[in-house]
Amino acid sequence: QVRLVESGGGLVQAGGSLRLSCRAPRIITSVFNSRSWGWYRQAPGKERTLVAAITSGRNTNYADSVKGRFTISRDSAKKTVYLQMNNLQPEDTAVYFCVADRDGTSLVPSDDWGQGTQVTVSS
Repeated sequence: QVRLVESGGGLVQAGGSLRLSCRAPRIITSVFNSRSWGWYRQAPGKERTLVAAITSGRNTNYADSVKGRFTISRDSAKKTVYLQMNNLQPEDTAVYFCVADRDGTSLVPSDDWGQGTQVTVSS
């Protein structure tokens, strides 16, 4: 089990931006680099859905609803994965979860989960 530490959530007005961070402080860099990473979100009363993913080779996968607005990236030196969220809308309100997968080629990572960070977008 990989410990994932998420941060960066909060309250923002529609049209605003947030950057979520997911650190993996207890794994070595080579393990960080070998894994695929992603972000899911879950709104009240709804299923958890994939928002974005990035493989060890930096291939990316985005939900249609966030394409052009969100960007996932990874920083090996900091062992951190980011989700830059621009032009946020009220429908983006959800708890966002960081996830890692031992399969570095997975575009739907699912092995290890963070505890989540709340993002609330006001209209």
